[in-house]
Amino acid sequence: MSDIDLRDEPARHRFELLVDGELAGVADYRPHDGYLTVIHSEVEPQFRGRGLGSELASRSLDLIRARGEKVKPVCPFFARYVELHPEYDDIVVTD
Repeated sequence: MSDIDLRDEPARHRFELLVDGELAGVADYRPHDGYLTVIHSEVEPQFRGRGLGSELASRSLDLIRARGEKVKPVCPFFARYVELHPEYDDIVVTD
């Protein structure tokens, strides 16, 4: 079993998903007053096919919720993820 962690890198405006300490994926965002716009996400090729995109999305969304913020998912993957997971409806900003 791998050790999976998420960290926020606010200076780089991104969440980073680490697997056993190695960068496995990122979700780039733009901060706004009270919410983040997630603009792009990507899982490194060697980590694809293991469900880590969903792990990146869920952990990022959980962190956003825990901080009392909201999210505008512009990234197609994140947009589809929140569409399929209505448990995040309360933190999604719509146009």
